[in-house]
Amino acid sequence: MRVAALYDIHGNLPALEAVLKDVREAEVDQIVVGGDVVSGPMPRETLRLLRDLDIPVQFIQGNADAEVIAQMAGIETSNVPEQFREVVRWVAQQLQAEDEELMRSWPLTLHMQISGLGDVLFCHATPRNNTEIFTPLTPEDRLLKVFEGLDDTVVVCGHTHMQFDRMIGKTHVLNGGSVGMPYAEPGAYWLLLRRDIQFRHTLYDFTQAAELIRNTNYPMAKDFAANNVLHPPSEGEVLEAFTKAQL
Repeated sequence: MRVAALYDIHGNLPALEAVLKDVREAEVDQIVVGGDVVSGPMPRETLRLLRDLDIPVQFIQGNADAEVIAQMAGIETSNVPEQFREVVRWVAQQLQAEDEELMRSWPLTLHMQISGLGDVLFCHATPRNNTEIFTPLTPEDRLLKVFEGLDDTVVVCGHTHMQFDRMIGKTHVLNGGSVGMPYAEPGAYWLLLRRDIQFRHTLYDFTQAAELIRNTNYPMAKDFAANNVLHPPSEGEVLEAFTKAQL
């Protein structure tokens, strides 16, 4: 069984389209979309593409998805900083009632058996919620309680938009990185899970993608094109910022 784990797409349709070409070439049997799907410049188109795939797809809900769902229900939470609330409102306005219903149905975690890897748990941030932050540098002793008691041998997460591979106690923890908003070299990052683990990096036409994004009505279109497609922040820059927020 071959499983593609696609995390943190964030409405970056050109990046998703490029990744799906690679996914098809890899002849995967199942796609797991690991949350934070629509919060970005092309939310409706991104969700439609995933819904219309002829490859089986399962979703889990990310923290950004939860904020959009709340906004569609007329609830504005305090979880989103003021400068990003316009973005959440805009994304919610692009979607339909059937999209809200679909996103509400997404679980927070997903269990799957993958030959060669064993029992795999997919979550957005950590197994216990979709907002906690940890990185390759977070001390193991802070994370043991988060991952203890799991029956799964492998946990796949996202949320921090950077790929990593580490052991936490007896649990093999993988971060799939981000398809649409990487904190790394430009490109789209994802995981191919089979008997082995492949960290994948898909390239696409960044100049063309940036132009498409700038031509949307997304409130932060120019910023997204510049800082998430053409010139993403480096892992080192983000690790320094995450140090203050991590577990």
